[in-house]
Amino acid sequence: MNEVPTKLKVRAARKNAKRGEKKRRIADSAIEALKELGYANTSLRDIAAKSDLSLGMLHYYFEDRSDLIIYCVQVYKAEFVRTLVAAIERAEGREEVIEAFSRSLAAALLEDTMTHRLWYDIRTQAMFDAIFRPVVRDIEAKLIDLVRRALIAAGHEVSPKVEILYALLDGVFFKLMQDQFDKATHRDAHEMTAIFRALLEEVL
Repeated sequence: MNEVPTKLKVRAARKNAKRGEKKRRIADSAIEALKELGYANTSLRDIAAKSDLSLGMLHYYFEDRSDLIIYCVQVYKAEFVRTLVAAIERAEGREEVIEAFSRSLAAALLEDTMTHRLWYDIRTQAMFDAIFRPVVRDIEAKLIDLVRRALIAAGHEVSPKVEILYALLDGVFFKLMQDQFDKATHRDAHEMTAIFRALLEEVL
């Protein structure tokens, strides 16, 4: 008796999976446009051109530009957090945690400088546009939890000052990202890892 409803559920699940896969592909193309041009200078038309899709197709999957940008930020920040969590969880003991965390942060900056620039662009925009505040709040909560995980993995009890520790780490991350756009201050992986290591030695 449950055969028909079960088939309908399976069919609906497949449809949702295909829709999710399509949205992810659009997001990947959109991120390329956004990280190149920035939030303020990227229109849906730019994103459509990058994705080889019509504006109508974009509107089918996303309500508007803000909806698409929010989805993009969620996708790449979720991957960023997963990568760092995996690195921390593979490490054993304080020294390994510090080394793994430092190397992962430096690698993320080198490999995805433009994408991280987009995150800070949207985070700043959230001060002016309330539509971005929920996603920024949610992502920052995940980033703070990442620092909390690192504290625990390094053998510490969770500090009530974890948000301050996150702010310190975020400030250094932002400064190093900003420096990547100037040849006079550009750093390689070894230099950035050393800077992160020095900070983490203090806070972990």
